[in-house]
Amino acid sequence: MKIARVIGTTISTIKDEKVRGSKLLILRQTDESGEFIGKSFVAVDLVDAGVDDLVLTGHGSSARQTYQTKECPVDAVVIAVIDHLEVDGSVVFRKT
Repeated sequence: MKIARVIGTTISTIKDEKVRGSKLLILRQTDESGEFIGKSFVAVDLVDAGVDDLVLTGHGSSARQTYQTKECPVDAVVIAVIDHLEVDGSVVFRKT
């Protein structure tokens, strides 16, 4: 799993039948304090996340292990919206 922030949404009218009806979000990986690292990527949203949410993501074959994405051509999924993060005894992020 990776931590990422939702930075946008994407709409595709022509796509594989197995992902039709799926909400697609644009994410960018962050470190544990929410600072951007890495590149942006698109993920299937399984939990109704929104722009600016900090989320947990699954990638690769793990992304295809959920009920909604089983045997679908997906590389990344949003599996949780983060409420708060605690690192070394300090809260580094709290959803407002």
